[in-house]
Amino acid sequence: MIMNKNLRTQLLTILVGIFTILFITLTILLPSVLVPVYEKTIYQYLKLPLTLVDNDTGSIKTSRIAYLYVTSDDVVITSSNMSETIGLSTKQVLGYIDKDYGKFKHDGRVYYYNTSYDNSVKKISITDDSYIRQIKSDIMNTIFPILLLTLLLISIIIFWWSDRLVRKIGHLKTKIINMDNDNYKDNYVFHTNDELKVVSDAIDNMKIALKQQEEYKNQMYQNISHDFKTPLTVIESYIEAIDDGIETPEDSLKIIKEQTKKLELKVHSLLYLNKLNYIKDSKITSDEKTDVAKLINTSVKKFKHQCAGIKWEINVESSKNMFNGTEDMWEAIVDNLLSNFVRYADKVIIISIKNGKITFYNDGPNFDKDILHNIFTPYKKGINGQFGMGLSIVKKTLSLMGYEISAKNERKGVTFMIK
Repeated sequence: MIMNKNLRTQLLTILVGIFTILFITLTILLPSVLVPVYEKTIYQYLKLPLTLVDNDTGSIKTSRIAYLYVTSDDVVITSSNMSETIGLSTKQVLGYIDKDYGKFKHDGRVYYYNTSYDNSVKKISITDDSYIRQIKSDIMNTIFPILLLTLLLISIIIFWWSDRLVRKIGHLKTKIINMDNDNYKDNYVFHTNDELKVVSDAIDNMKIALKQQEEYKNQMYQNISHDFKTPLTVIESYIEAIDDGIETPEDSLKIIKEQTKKLELKVHSLLYLNKLNYIKDSKITSDEKTDVAKLINTSVKKFKHQCAGIKWEINVESSKNMFNGTEDMWEAIVDNLLSNFVRYADKVIIISIKNGKITFYNDGPNFDKDILHNIFTPYKKGINGQFGMGLSIVKKTLSLMGYEISAKNERKGVTFMIK
């Protein structure tokens, strides 16, 4: 079950938890941990007067420390503050003392003692736990106000920071809500370049990318519609011409077959492009390899008859002609490239395989810079305003197989390189 707590409530809960932990640590655990240190101090405090006190009872001064002398004749002399400081009888005290120094407990109170020997006299100094209780009280009286003041300052800082954080998050929420709102203006100013500023910039970039994708899709749909409508219009017009008796069925049927073939190729390309997207999204891989040199020779034979005036050169300078990918994929790549080449080549087409790279060159017209930048984008305008999906199919197929393709203008002609 998800608890409905805003950020400020969560921070307040954290602060209360921190205060509780600090209170327990500083007021309960810390004094207990320091007790051995205090006791060591008390033993030193009790030992020092023993070196200054002699057998003269008049030299014993009243203080929080009481003194006992035990002579060799078992005569016990006590200081005048014995009953006031200790509240125990001499017999009770001597009954507890069995070491040179230590402590004992009587009626819920703790007493500390230290002993010293001077000739035949045993000197004993003793005190109660008032010192330790006073130190604990001083710690409470000193630390607690500081703790409260510190917590107050920390709370103010955290609430100030959380208010800014909440406003930033609210701003990000508003930006996301208005992702598709072109009239929304972002007037919020980030004063620190923190992670939320990075998220805000990422949202801006995402909005721009989504808008570009939407514009691209709209343009692509228009171009596809135009590209598909042309052969359909031609087919329809020739059917009407046959009905009106303007064209003979034989001549019209020939044109209709040509346009149907073009339409079939376009549909096939579109379906293949969608298939590539599916393979990419599904992350389907294949370990199959293809002899690309052999496949290129086969494809060249298919295209030679389309342009008898073109000179074809195939240079295979490597024995490593096996490339990742299925034969169908490489056939689609080579056929789409050569289909463009025979359309634009002037006199020569050169294909070479060397050092794991495949190069396609034709001496046709150069690409404009804008066209070169988007040449592998489907249904972007190409040379002479042509639309198509061929080069996009080439790039997507190669990408699935782990290869890259680039296009560049030569002094005369263009080169495509696969590596």
